[in-house]
Amino acid sequence: MSDAAPIRDAATTILVRDAATAPRVLMGQRGKGAAFMPSKFVFPGGAVDAGDVDVPLAAPLGPDCAVRLAGGTAAPDALAAAAIRELWEETGLLLGAPGNWPGPPPPDWADFAAHGLLPAAQHLTYVFRAITPPGRPRRFDARFFLVEAERLAGDPDDFRKARPELANLQWIPLDAAPRLDLPFITEVVLAELGARLRDGGAAGVPFFDNAGARSEFRRIP
Repeated sequence: MSDAAPIRDAATTILVRDAATAPRVLMGQRGKGAAFMPSKFVFPGGAVDAGDVDVPLAAPLGPDCAVRLAGGTAAPDALAAAAIRELWEETGLLLGAPGNWPGPPPPDWADFAAHGLLPAAQHLTYVFRAITPPGRPRRFDARFFLVEAERLAGDPDDFRKARPELANLQWIPLDAAPRLDLPFITEVVLAELGARLRDGGAAGVPFFDNAGARSEFRRIP
C-alpha cells in the first residue's frame, strides 16, 4: 500500500536571515488535514514539476552544487528551479533577476514571470539530501538548498502573495526552531545548519538515504 508510494524528486529552500549575527530561518506550518507531515513546521518546498525542466535561469547553479547534484533522476537546473518556484508559491518571496522569458512561461511560472524576473540559482547552496522512509503516504527525494534572504528580490517580510499551503509563516531564531513541532528530518537539517553557520560544518553534503528497507547515512563529497 503506502510502502509502494513512488519516490518523487523534490526541492526545499532554507532561507536564512542575519546569518552572521543572529540567524533566523523562514518556516511555515502545514495544515492539520495535509496528507504529508500534517501540522508540522517545515521549510518551503515540494516536488519537481514537469514545467521546471526547461525553465530558463537568469544565472545557473554554482559548479560545486551542480556536480554534487548530477547523476540523479532530476537535472540540477530543474531542482534549482523547483526550489525557487516552491519558495514563491508558498511564501510569495522572489529569488530572481530581471530578464525576458524566451516564450510563454509554463503555467506554474506565470505569476513569477509577471514580475519581470527570471529565476536566479547562483546563490543557492546545496546543503542536504533526504529520501522519505518507506511506509509514508508520500515519498520524496528532497534536496535542500540554503540561500540568504538578502538575495531576494523584494521585502523578506512580505508574504501577501503566498498560497495557503503553509500557515504561520515566520522568521524563527535558529536556536528557537527546535522547540516547534518539527519532522525528525527537519530537526537534523537545523542541527547541520547550525554547525555550518558556526564553523563551516563537516565536509560534504549529508544524505539520509531511505530508498530501501534499511536507512543509510553518508555524505556526498
